[in-house]
Amino acid sequence: MTKKDIVRSISEKLDLTQQKTKEIVQKTFDGIIETIVEQGRIELRNFGVFEVKKRAGRKARNPRTGETVIVQEKYVVTFKPGKVMEETVQEMMAGKTKKK
Repeated sequence: MTKKDIVRSISEKLDLTQQKTKEIVQKTFDGIIETIVEQGRIELRNFGVFEVKKRAGRKARNPRTGETVIVQEKYVVTFKPGKVMEETVQEMMAGKTKKK
């Protein structure tokens, strides 16, 4: 599913134009990103937690050449699903596997 698919689905359900829905979805994503950058974490109840974590530098190996390379430390965004999301996904996936 793409952002365009999300916009289309929401606009149909709420009877809004796709353009207005796209603006709302984009502003929501922008707000999440802004909060993560400023505070390092955002918790969306019943959905999950996005958090910035520092990944230490390390030595790695180029799989093509076998050459050792140094990977610099970097910041990564992690996601931990909330309990409600986790339970809902488990139930829905269990229902899908039973149908097959």
